[in-house]
Amino acid sequence: MPNETILLLGVNHKNTPLEVREKLALSSGYEEPLQALGKLSGLREFYLLSTCNRVEILVSATAGEDVEKKLAKFLFGDALTPDQYEKHLYAYRNEEAIHHLFMVAASLDSMIVGESQILGQLKEAYRWSSEKKCTGPILNKLLHKSFSVAKRVRSETQIGSSAVSISYAAIELARKIFGSLDDKRVLLIGAGEMAELAAEHLIGNGAKEIVVANRTLERALDLAKRFNGSAVGLDELFEQLEQVDIIVSSTGAPGVILHKDDVKPLMRNRRNKPLFFIDIAVPRDLDPALNDLDNVYLYDIDDLHNVVELNKTERDKEAVKARRIVDEEALKFKDWLGGLGVIPTLAALRKKGNLIAQMELERTLPRLTDLSSKERKSVEKMAGAIVSRILHDPMTFLKSESCKDQSEMKVDLFRSVFGLEKNSDNE
Repeated sequence: MPNETILLLGVNHKNTPLEVREKLALSSGYEEPLQALGKLSGLREFYLLSTCNRVEILVSATAGEDVEKKLAKFLFGDALTPDQYEKHLYAYRNEEAIHHLFMVAASLDSMIVGESQILGQLKEAYRWSSEKKCTGPILNKLLHKSFSVAKRVRSETQIGSSAVSISYAAIELARKIFGSLDDKRVLLIGAGEMAELAAEHLIGNGAKEIVVANRTLERALDLAKRFNGSAVGLDELFEQLEQVDIIVSSTGAPGVILHKDDVKPLMRNRRNKPLFFIDIAVPRDLDPALNDLDNVYLYDIDDLHNVVELNKTERDKEAVKARRIVDEEALKFKDWLGGLGVIPTLAALRKKGNLIAQMELERTLPRLTDLSSKERKSVEKMAGAIVSRILHDPMTFLKSESCKDQSEMKVDLFRSVFGLEKNSDNE
């Protein structure tokens, strides 16, 4: 790939505030932006990723063309001047572009390290670019490799296994108590946003049924409908406590709404089946003394924050392993890319060797009139074998590690030594 550059240019949540990202001159979806990109000169292949937290353009472009300025203009249009957006815009070339793409795919550049959503977004963006024939051999190979890098990071590290949100932390604690959440019944006390999110995760992880108890029955009914659950008034709370397994409380009450003495007699009726309370209200809804009861487990918002912080530390440790994998795979792809530069020369050398052999056979065979058809084929085969033997060492050198250092200069010298015509894209 001697005359091409891989360029990745974009903005993201780390270095570009929302008010700047909002001014990107992109329509919704991928179809129109990809069509517009296709009209820019100098692009051989191109790919666009657009999410809430980042917009990135990846291209294989003709070296020497001022592609970077064109892409920046494409992103921002007339909304911002170069002086206004250049401090927010990042641009990576070749090895740096490859490495950055792999970091993004492995979710090491995400707002929440280890989240899995970004890989699906990358694949969806690639589907659009591929269907519109925007990508070719270089970017197809690079993007598929980014997917396999992400898969390798997931399989060889635990980067995605620890909860780093309050809702997921609640799930993690519930699993420690119950082992599995399958068929567990959940009671929401209050119908706030945090409780709703926790319920969503609980149902997504196998919980069987949601019951919503709220001061306003209408709100309880609306939320219960979302999860195909049922709604009750707060006066039915104690009756429900006998039947459920997990309670998420998030009311706006000024003080404790459920005391130890309220729950203690219920445990006898439950035959001491475990009861898991999650108190995400501030101030707290639930009596801390609940933890004194056998088979009753209570976690408040501070406990959940502690789990999150502990898990972030664990993810940071796993991220070190993940970055090593990214570094390793980026180097491998760089080697593959470097090898593309010698392919035309290898082909030209093989072609010249075969032409010489053919010319000599055409000069020699007519003189050997006594040869049988079988003998003529043996001579032709021998000529081909001699060419292969002679070319083996120079071709091995061309593909070797020692040739990769200053490869362009060495390839040019190699072509001169063997009298090969000047390197071109048409070979």
